[in-house]
Amino acid sequence: MSSESHGIDLLPVIGLLGAAIVAAPLFKRLGLGSVLGYLAGGVVIGPFGMRLLDDPASILQVAELGVVMFLFIIGLEMRPSRLWGLRREIFGLGAAQVGLCAACLTAIGVFTGFPVAPSFVAGAGFVLTSTAIVMQLLGERGEISTPKGQRIVSILLLEDMSIVPLLALVAFLAPIVPGGAIASPGIDWLAIGVGIASIAGLVLAGRYLLNPLFGLIASAQAREVMTAAALLVVIGSAYVMQLGGLSMAMGAFLAGVLLSESTFRHQLEADVEPFRGILLGLFFLAVGMSLDLRVVARNWQIILFYVAAYMIVKALVIYVVARLLRSSHWEAIERAVFMAQGGEFAFVLYTAALSAGIITIEQSAILTAIIIISMVLTPLVIAALNVVEKSIPASLEGVQRPENLKGTVLIIGFGRVGQIVSQFLLDHGHDISIIDIDVEMINTAREFEFEVYYGDGKRLDILHAAGAGRTEAIVVCVDRAEDATQIVELVKAEFPLVPVLARATDRRHALDLVKAGVDFHIRETFESAMLLGQKALETLGAELHEIDGIAGNVRDRDEQRFQLEIVGGLYAGRPMFRGKREQPEIAPEV
Repeated sequence: MSSESHGIDLLPVIGLLGAAIVAAPLFKRLGLGSVLGYLAGGVVIGPFGMRLLDDPASILQVAELGVVMFLFIIGLEMRPSRLWGLRREIFGLGAAQVGLCAACLTAIGVFTGFPVAPSFVAGAGFVLTSTAIVMQLLGERGEISTPKGQRIVSILLLEDMSIVPLLALVAFLAPIVPGGAIASPGIDWLAIGVGIASIAGLVLAGRYLLNPLFGLIASAQAREVMTAAALLVVIGSAYVMQLGGLSMAMGAFLAGVLLSESTFRHQLEADVEPFRGILLGLFFLAVGMSLDLRVVARNWQIILFYVAAYMIVKALVIYVVARLLRSSHWEAIERAVFMAQGGEFAFVLYTAALSAGIITIEQSAILTAIIIISMVLTPLVIAALNVVEKSIPASLEGVQRPENLKGTVLIIGFGRVGQIVSQFLLDHGHDISIIDIDVEMINTAREFEFEVYYGDGKRLDILHAAGAGRTEAIVVCVDRAEDATQIVELVKAEFPLVPVLARATDRRHALDLVKAGVDFHIRETFESAMLLGQKALETLGAELHEIDGIAGNVRDRDEQRFQLEIVGGLYAGRPMFRGKREQPEIAPEV
């Protein structure tokens, strides 16, 4: 019996995995992002490259599950209360951007000589931004949970939901296209009813069935069954929405939202994440393979024109909408660059339009190429934006400078330490003034309703304007040790009666602060190490009175050594040893 007749052709699988592990890290190291690496790898191994795979459409069908799982994980982070808080962004900002972009992109097609219906389909498809690309890029930049990232997520959600009415419009437009299939005009109430029933059924199942189901499976203590159940929920919810004529990604997102307050949320995310990463990479590979280079070669002038026209006009509309709704100049630019491309849902819309006779096979291939090329260009444009962003100074638009502030406490530096300190002071009823030189931090703080003023604490005029001479205390929380020391020296020289409290980065910095006259300092690593050591003893079974005694001894020895270092620099930078094992009691960097 021949082994070839029953063997599996592993070459395509090897090609996919090889393209992924070579292209993605290489492009990410070059600063172009893993998405562009996957797309380029798909072109290389596809039908118009090495021809390791000849049927990208079949791979794309499976790989779309990566997008589905990505939306499920995003949904897990979106608690219903949080999603409700974004309702204005979703239905206000999202609707304004989608509506204006669709109108402007349709106008491009009409002005270049195409009928209204094909122009609308082409433009509306390009409006649907690639959720996979944008979310991947936001994730790489760590901006999904930031306010500006949440606004982009809101727009993407509205765009995903808009695929349903767009498909209905395609069916409605078909009769007025010469030679198109005849369809009965009017609203398909049955389809609408099925869609609403799908959503309602999924909501009810998520609310009353999923938690008991996962509780039952967890009690069996079979990890692989829990993983299988997680995949079943994701794929099953996507399938239910697909049966209702809705987006699979929206079904997975809704399932994630419904499970976001479940006690199994973190376990579900851990189970789905590996599949999400692999399938999402496979999706981008399949998109790259789908680029028909023959169509590009025959129509390269048309394709390049519409890629440029669509991306530029869409970016301009996004920027204008963002500015009209009071986003900052730089945030509007970033959103325009991130969302200027077409997306994967355009393929669904163009397929429906082709079936309805609105566009021809050649037009569908050209539009598909336009979408794919725009997706390929997006990581490149964002890489260029990153270079520009680093080369220009931060914009001070909307940033206030301190002027006659009257807070009872002045906080200098609003990073991770300053933010926590402010909570104590505010909860006790103090009126605080905050200054910082990080413009991005100031803008982010304003979005959370914190008023932070732009000012350098090393300048005496800024300290006077911030009310340093009238405050009851000054807390120095800046990141750079040299800056903190300089601020303390300046404050104690000009306002000697005002207590100054400062955060020290390490032991040497603490010595510098004491010499500068600080009234109180805290080494950030020392206290965390003390708590960790006490917890370690507690875990090992030590009694509380023993732990307290040991902690007191460690503090006393550290204080004695610190005083010696202040007086004459004795033992500076050298660990003190105690006990049979000759272990350092406090590391010199603490």
